[in-house]
Amino acid sequence: MTFRFFLFSVVFINSLYGQKQPVEYVNPFIGTSNFGTTNPGPIAVRGMANVSPFNVAGEQNLPLEKDSRWLSTPYVHENTFLTGFSHVNLSGVGCPELGVILAMPTTGEMETDHLKYGSTYSSEVSEVGYYSNHLDKYDIKMEATATTRVGVSNYTFPKGDSNVLLNLGLGLTNEQGASVKVVSPTEIEGMRSVGSFCYYKPEEAYPVYFVARFSRPAQEFGTWKKPTKYNGVESQWMGYNGKPRLMRGYTKEVIGDSIGAYMRYSFEKPTQLELKIGISYVSIANARENLEKETADRNFDQILKSAKDEWNRYLSKIEVEGGKEEDKIKFYTALYHTLIHPNTLNDVNGDYPKMRTRETLKTDGSRYTVFSLWDTYRNLHQLMSLVYPRQQSNMVKSMLQIYDESGWLPKWELNATETTTMVGDPAGIIIADTYLKGIRDFDIEKAYEAMLKSADQKENNPLRPGIKDYLDKGYLTTKTTNSGSVSTTQEYNITDFAIAQLAKALGNKEDQKRFAKRAISYRNLFDSDINLLRPKNDDGTWLTPYNPESGANFEKNLGFIEGNAWQYTFMVPHDIKGLMKMMGGPKVFANRLQDVFDKNQFDMANEPDIAYPYLFNYVKGQEHRTQQKVSELLETYFKNSPDGLPGNDDTGTMSAWAVFSMMGLYPVTPAEPIYALTKPVFDTITVHLDNKYYKNEKLKIIRSDSMGDNVEIKSIKVDGKPHKGYFISHNDLTNASTLYFEMISY
Repeated sequence: MTFRFFLFSVVFINSLYGQKQPVEYVNPFIGTSNFGTTNPGPIAVRGMANVSPFNVAGEQNLPLEKDSRWLSTPYVHENTFLTGFSHVNLSGVGCPELGVILAMPTTGEMETDHLKYGSTYSSEVSEVGYYSNHLDKYDIKMEATATTRVGVSNYTFPKGDSNVLLNLGLGLTNEQGASVKVVSPTEIEGMRSVGSFCYYKPEEAYPVYFVARFSRPAQEFGTWKKPTKYNGVESQWMGYNGKPRLMRGYTKEVIGDSIGAYMRYSFEKPTQLELKIGISYVSIANARENLEKETADRNFDQILKSAKDEWNRYLSKIEVEGGKEEDKIKFYTALYHTLIHPNTLNDVNGDYPKMRTRETLKTDGSRYTVFSLWDTYRNLHQLMSLVYPRQQSNMVKSMLQIYDESGWLPKWELNATETTTMVGDPAGIIIADTYLKGIRDFDIEKAYEAMLKSADQKENNPLRPGIKDYLDKGYLTTKTTNSGSVSTTQEYNITDFAIAQLAKALGNKEDQKRFAKRAISYRNLFDSDINLLRPKNDDGTWLTPYNPESGANFEKNLGFIEGNAWQYTFMVPHDIKGLMKMMGGPKVFANRLQDVFDKNQFDMANEPDIAYPYLFNYVKGQEHRTQQKVSELLETYFKNSPDGLPGNDDTGTMSAWAVFSMMGLYPVTPAEPIYALTKPVFDTITVHLDNKYYKNEKLKIIRSDSMGDNVEIKSIKVDGKPHKGYFISHNDLTNASTLYFEMISY
């Protein structure tokens, strides 16, 4: 019995008796449409390698120039023409990068033009750790799985001449430099240049190395350099049956653009061929070691079983009972998405590239990468601290390694390069939040030093452009920056609040006072005539004329980055009471907040306002609005379908919103360890806590008999005792055994 048949049998039996495992609820197709920019290919937990179908570079698909957001992913669900399977990819990002090292099985005469060898496909299957489809043009079944640093494919070829192409010319960005060498009839090695994230700093391109190993020796092999195909001299090699066979190979290294390598076979009957591609950002030797250490003694089915087992261990940290099956699919798929990025940068031996210089350094733990911090500081790292604190600790340690190597904390770090994408100074928020939640096994003195550097250095400060005006005036002006003067001020405010909170915990009263004052400087930009934030000019006058709605849908705006005044005014989670007072009190605040939704200004697809639904909890008697709005958003924007995310997943941020919201919690104020409460989606949610960091082994979140969808919270109890209000501290939550919601119909 093959493993795949055995797995099907186990899944069938478990389903029959209602014992489905979390991995069985994950639908990796969610987010592959509607610009979610996820892909359905297999990846390990925080894996470096990811085998994704690549269907965004074919003449039958949407032309890339029509909408650059399609470039951010190797796969779009609506597309039908596939040109290979890429092995290093990003998930849920808004800018193009990677999508390289493409393998493509074909039959018949060999063709190296992807528009000619590409194929439509059918019979797609995507599960945790597994992807499969049927290449219609060639009658080939393709299957894939992955370890942390190795992508593993299994091709079932029909009888006849067959090929496997390794195309180093295709990718999601326009840099193409590569090298490739056929080492033997079973191995190809090489390098692909990448590094133009958001088409930014192409001069800082860096290499990703690979070793591709085939389970059968090729009868012919070689390389190509567009438009000419190169073959080597004839030589003898031992064939499948042990007899000498005539080979033709070109084993010299080929360097350039649009290059590739191939293996050719002639199968006398339908045959399976296994391909393993090891990845490294350090060297070819390390890529080979990664391949050998992670896969050399295991076949496809064994690797697949390990992948599913690993995912199940992580996903089972949260167990849900009751509720709708569709909601379980949405929940576990969202949790799955939060465990992709940040992902692993170091090799199995601990080697990883130093920031910018690419010198080889070594880590004893995990060196993580892909820190999309403008997104993830709002909720993803808070989820990691609660459910996966060991990973969160290693993420903070990785940020401090970046500080050691570059002199600055990360902003939007990618594979040991700093892209400086987006705005603000978010790393300090995450570090403070982590420390204040009791995860303290990292160098807090170094972290505090790093946070103060970016907060106070006036000149040549890559994390806080415009900081001189911020310190002198309290805000950025329309002259300081040509976009986002108000929202960048808000971002600096939130980080300064985080520093103040950390200073308090460290006993530094002077810094606490200084940064607490700085944290509310956005008040200088509040226009009481319109009860919204508004940009100011260098001389302190209001920007005039002014349209508060300008800036939505990613339009450039002097005041706001990726948003407008409506989508940013309430983004002061650390000073809601102050904002409420400026607006005229709780009632006016609640009504103005409701205006954001009633005027269709709320944008679920973008970060600045995703905490807005929870702000009604600050107004006594209005908490039901939070519950109703969160439930509505979960139903409207999160679905069990390819378009089942509200837009770009932003390396798991939107998915983290869904996970928290379905649990009945939300970390509404970064760097303040509290959660806003709302009604849970499931009857029982069990969070298995890490006893290295938390006293209790598990936390149960329970809701009473739901009595249908139209219910709201009547009362809340913590360990059987009445709980006042609709917020709970992190300590109270993690020290509790049960958080109980009594529901009532409305």
